[in-house]
Amino acid sequence: MDDTTAVHGLADALRANAVDLEADLQWFTRVLDARLKDYFGSGEAPQPDPLLIAPPPLEPSRSAYARFVCETRMPPSTRLVLLLALIPHVRPQLLDVLWSRNEVTQRGFTEFGGMQGASHGGFIPTGETAVFLLAGDELAARLQMARLFEGDQLLARHNVVHLSGVAPGESALSGALVLSRERLHRFTTGLERRPAFSSDFPARLIRTELGWDELVLPAATHEQLDEVKRWIRHGGRLLDDWGMRDKLRPGFISLFHGAPGTGKTLSASLLGKHCGCDVYKLDLSMIVSKYIGETEKSLAKVFDLAEHKGWILFFDEADALFGQRTRISDSHDRFANQEVSFLLQRVEDFSGVVILASNLKANIDEAFMRRFQSVVHFPMPRPAERLRIWRAAFSSKARLEADIDLRAIAEKYELSGGTIMNVVRYASLAALARESDTVRVEDLEEGLRRELLKEGRAP
Repeated sequence: MDDTTAVHGLADALRANAVDLEADLQWFTRVLDARLKDYFGSGEAPQPDPLLIAPPPLEPSRSAYARFVCETRMPPSTRLVLLLALIPHVRPQLLDVLWSRNEVTQRGFTEFGGMQGASHGGFIPTGETAVFLLAGDELAARLQMARLFEGDQLLARHNVVHLSGVAPGESALSGALVLSRERLHRFTTGLERRPAFSSDFPARLIRTELGWDELVLPAATHEQLDEVKRWIRHGGRLLDDWGMRDKLRPGFISLFHGAPGTGKTLSASLLGKHCGCDVYKLDLSMIVSKYIGETEKSLAKVFDLAEHKGWILFFDEADALFGQRTRISDSHDRFANQEVSFLLQRVEDFSGVVILASNLKANIDEAFMRRFQSVVHFPMPRPAERLRIWRAAFSSKARLEADIDLRAIAEKYELSGGTIMNVVRYASLAALARESDTVRVEDLEEGLRRELLKEGRAP
């Protein structure tokens, strides 16, 4: 896709979202106006229930906002809460009416909820604002509408809107409505937001320019990878169209095990590329903490953000998180084992694909092994496979000295694909340093010697 096409695509997505949001904001305004008239209309004729005002139909639209509302079968009450959380970001003046002063108390109306932001000049809605909009002061209806913020409801399940934390003893509904940054980006630009690597999201997007034909693995390993592909492509249909959601867990967990450099990370990247999924590699140094409870918090941030995104989460060197539980000798051991149990449950509940990579299968806790949907072995390449890697490894601009016998090198040295690429990098840079395009025998030999020493083997 060229830059012009990308710009036009972005503009089309923006326009499509703007049209649907405009219609929904007008609907929201009518509902809010009807609620206020009903609430302050004492002595006048009874007002119709504001929730009976029909929302605009979104089914014909293909905007990101409309698709999400339709695909989740979002009821009008939940849709109004979503709009209420969105308004401060797109049209804050719609809520200015809620700044009204109570003539009796000479302050704002408590029942409207809301708060003043540190920088934002408009009315920031809270859970109380949402409940007032949906139920007025009818207690039974208020209690029912307050359930919209519970963990088993649509807003929480899809990581759309949550209530900010409050001080001890205060009503949970006094927390501000917080719209996730990813959903805000999606509902305004029409595009999926890719989170940046940070302490709040300790994972990096990984990609590859290579293709499946450049991944040199045994046929048995390719067949095991095909199983993961099938789940990514058809798992949703199996759960929903075939009615298996009540019988199967929603996600897929796979263990990739084998020596370093045998293709585990590349395979994860290729699965994402082949199936149209983003692959995020988790930085375990930012997740694993010596402080009790902090590892769970870091991991929960990643899983909460990744839920329902169709991402692949790739844990390299997963032993650090999912390794053998220790025998309990003190309180730290007990908490460490609780941490592993938490991780197990969180991974199992995740609706996407999780890939754990380990150098040794035996390092992974058996409690996890029983729950993996697939275990993929990445063996060291055999001589014929090593020869394929050697032949494809060099740049097309590099010339190999006539004395270099790649077949003999592949036969003699048992190396992983990653190690072979390290040798090729060293030898190629040595040629460039000589202002030459010719890779010499001694360049390869020195590269091999260095790699063997790194692995503790005699050259």
